[in-house]
Amino acid sequence: MRRQVGNLVLMTALLASITPSASGPAGKIRVVNEVGIRDAWMLPQGATLPVPAYPQMHARAQAEVCVAIGYLLNPDGTTSDFALLKGWSAAEPAKDRDAYWAAFAKDAANALAHWRFLPRPGVWQPMPVYTVATFLFGSNAPATLRKRCAINDVGLRLAELKRDGKARQRMAGQDIFDRLDIEPRNSKAAEWRPHRGGSTQPAPIHPAPGEPGSAG
Repeated sequence: MRRQVGNLVLMTALLASITPSASGPAGKIRVVNEVGIRDAWMLPQGATLPVPAYPQMHARAQAEVCVAIGYLLNPDGTTSDFALLKGWSAAEPAKDRDAYWAAFAKDAANALAHWRFLPRPGVWQPMPVYTVATFLFGSNAPATLRKRCAINDVGLRLAELKRDGKARQRMAGQDIFDRLDIEPRNSKAAEWRPHRGGSTQPAPIHPAPGEPGSAG
């Protein structure tokens, strides 16, 4: 059965201390959509962005899977504070769902942890920004698969999750979520209702220390 992750997946095995990160004025960090960092950030010359390989434990199936990973782009161009914001699988198992999603989310975070950016010329004081990256696994039709996990409004997605009781409990202990500027989206989120078919919960994702992202 093809299933979509309506909220966030609880990945207890991946919980660890969050890397401290810089904040903007008044402690609020700007939230932008996936391409929203282009106005202030660019890739170093000749650099490429690592992408994850298919998780080895699920490689035999090669089912289509996508994940949208929220992350903080720090003033020094590094990334941190990874969290699974959305996911979809063509073959999500009925059991051990948390471990299943943890495998894909962690591999994506491992790759994302190696992304590096430079401020564009004229940006003298880079500020932290929270955004999202979409990763595809086993895709035969990338454009179609990407649409299943694309988040059109990251701030609204976060506001929706904060209004869901179980998701809010998981987010409450994570400093990064309290520091994001999502207030303008709260009025829209008030009309949102959690997906009844989902049983997933929020949790940050932390790459294994020293583990490189897999190019693919």
